[in-house]
Amino acid sequence: MKVLLAEDARFARHLLQGALAGWGYEVILAEDGEQAWRAMQGPDAPSIALLDWMMPGLDGLQVCRKVREAAREPYTYIILLTGRDRQEDVVEGLAAGADDYLRKPFDNLELEARIRTGRRIVELHGQLIAAREALREQATTDPLTGLANRRTILETLGKELERCRRSDTACAVVFVDLDHFKQVNDTHGHSVGDEVLRQAASTMRLILRPYDLVGRYGGEEFVVVLAGCDTAGARAAAERLRASVAGTAIAVGGLVLRVTCSLGIAVGDSGTGWDRDRLLNAADAALYRAKRAGRNRIVVAGEDEEAAASTVEAKPAGPAPASRRRGPRPG
Repeated sequence: MKVLLAEDARFARHLLQGALAGWGYEVILAEDGEQAWRAMQGPDAPSIALLDWMMPGLDGLQVCRKVREAAREPYTYIILLTGRDRQEDVVEGLAAGADDYLRKPFDNLELEARIRTGRRIVELHGQLIAAREALREQATTDPLTGLANRRTILETLGKELERCRRSDTACAVVFVDLDHFKQVNDTHGHSVGDEVLRQAASTMRLILRPYDLVGRYGGEEFVVVLAGCDTAGARAAAERLRASVAGTAIAVGGLVLRVTCSLGIAVGDSGTGWDRDRLLNAADAALYRAKRAGRNRIVVAGEDEEAAASTVEAKPAGPAPASRRRGPRPG
């Protein structure tokens, strides 16, 4: 664990550095308050800081206040070192944000014990952060595929549409559904189906731009949010997704499976508006038409629907509902 030692007296600094190194700590030295503050700015900043109260530039209290105002994570445990012994000084130091206060001259055994206390608190805080992040991950991520979950998709789409509305740029939504996925589960079992979903999700994530969002909407259905993407760009991205999924050999145990997907696209812009639910429904209806038109294809809402509808009418399957919410979707 790193410990910052901010002490302007060279001899005292040398003695304390030797003691800290002997206790197994990595020591970061600072000769004044400005150096101490800079040392605590990086992502790998020391977890414990020993600050002399009286230093050139910023004094120990000023550094302490700046650290607390920054509210950085993980937590920095601060011990003030000073020759002041008035009760008012102790109160002032703790009020500035110090966790502990050690009067000079002090015994090294006492300092070691105080640092051990600080280390326990820092480690506990790290555990709390890890637990919080784990809960956040569970709340925002689909546990099977590691993609964003439905809640995150809806929240992100709403934010992206608002941002695109302010900048007057387009935003595309793509529904992706794996074709005949029920047959995979029925023929090979749900564990194989789960692996197919995982590998298909991984394939899609690799194809998209780093700032695009792909998430699992439910079952074998995924949603892609393409911010700043017009119809032509969305169609090109969807085609890359379709071709990549179709071209991926999915190895599961001794099996090698191939699946295809159907995609429905809807684009929000100044002409169509940026209403989240309307876009989702339009993309969903376009996906339904892609499934009814033969699967393994793309339909763009408002552009490809006539061609898709004529293909459907040539089949004996009957009329397609306007949306999957009005009836079961083909697999």
